[in-house]
Amino acid sequence: MSDTSKLRTPNSKLNLAERDKKVIWHPYTQMKNALPHIPIVRGEGVYVFDENGKKYIDAVSSWWVNIHGHAHPYIAQKVAEQLNVLEHVIFAGFTHEPAVLLAERLLPILPGKQDKVFYTDNGSTAVEVALKMCLQYWDNKGKPKTRILAFKNAYHGDTFGAMSVSGRSIFTDAFNSLLFDVDFIDLPNEDNISDLVAHISTLTNTACFIFEPLILGSGGMLMYEAKYLDELIVACRKAGILIIADEVMTGFGRTGTYFACEKLVNKPDIICLSKGLTGGTMPLGVTTCTDEIFEAFLSEDKLKTLYHGHSFTANPIACVASLASLDILLQEETLANIKRVETKHAVFLQEIKAHAKVKAVRQTGTIIAIEWETGNETSYLSNLRNLLYAYFLDKGIILRPLGNIIYILPPYVISNADLDYIYGAIKQALEEI
Repeated sequence: MSDTSKLRTPNSKLNLAERDKKVIWHPYTQMKNALPHIPIVRGEGVYVFDENGKKYIDAVSSWWVNIHGHAHPYIAQKVAEQLNVLEHVIFAGFTHEPAVLLAERLLPILPGKQDKVFYTDNGSTAVEVALKMCLQYWDNKGKPKTRILAFKNAYHGDTFGAMSVSGRSIFTDAFNSLLFDVDFIDLPNEDNISDLVAHISTLTNTACFIFEPLILGSGGMLMYEAKYLDELIVACRKAGILIIADEVMTGFGRTGTYFACEKLVNKPDIICLSKGLTGGTMPLGVTTCTDEIFEAFLSEDKLKTLYHGHSFTANPIACVASLASLDILLQEETLANIKRVETKHAVFLQEIKAHAKVKAVRQTGTIIAIEWETGNETSYLSNLRNLLYAYFLDKGIILRPLGNIIYILPPYVISNADLDYIYGAIKQALEEI
């Protein structure tokens, strides 16, 4: 019989933030001097509410996942229905309708010709699978390649493979000696594209090129043009290098089209998806690939199997949430909202771009980023970060700065009035901070 005497019971004398401090280790947080974490008790649309009833505009979509607003009734209804049918089943040797239907609906709307879906749990694991697919693809074909090409300042996740193909930064510093070597190149532009193409033409042992299309998220919301990425992809094709598009952040409308790679002439071999996939409801990752890649794993030789999986692979509830999110995404109203947010951002960009404290401002689709002038190099560890974060929280806005870079990446249902309120708060901050 288990000993239940050690089970914790909540201390009724402490509030939720105090209880949190006793038992929780939060992500990306130096717990030594962390401010009390704000207890959120419910969400509705673009808002979340704390235990005192204060309302916050979720201007970063809760780490970029919430595309339709919090507690969306349609998604909630579909999830509730599925809970009474099948909550989970092992996905090795079994299948189920939500997983098959999601793949059937997702593949046709992806850029290029994606043919197969491999389910995982989150963005990092979607990337891990993509890397393993490429490396084993060449090994299975008897032409092993061991190098990977990626962008400097990229961010692809926090697992070891994902960290290895991410730019070396504070996120990877403690682990750099343990990460595998990667060939990093600069973001392409008019001045360096010829040199980058020439460099790629010399690569002979490179299995794949992985990139965040058009926007490097955690690297500072760095943006670059599709036409130069197209040139890199063409060069990679000539060099026999497979193409991985990490659309974990950019997918499902963030860049103004359903997927960033729609803006490319040359399409990827593999696409990684997560974040907005379930509408922000729960974790799910997807790695899709072409039949050419899939067929390299078909063999009588068991060693050519892709030996990868997760306990909650293709969780039926997460698949149903994704199907519901797709229903909403593909509505004309949602695309109109995406265009509306994009247009509003463009106007705001023009209003602030000449401000003395604006070092740079850039926009792609529903994402706008403002780089604050500090007199120093842009840095994730900029002291300005905490000042900005607290300033906007006080005004009821969740903006989580990347050092001295703030960005707005809202749910598509955000109103013009709320966008104007955020813009106004930023203009005020530019004068006061």
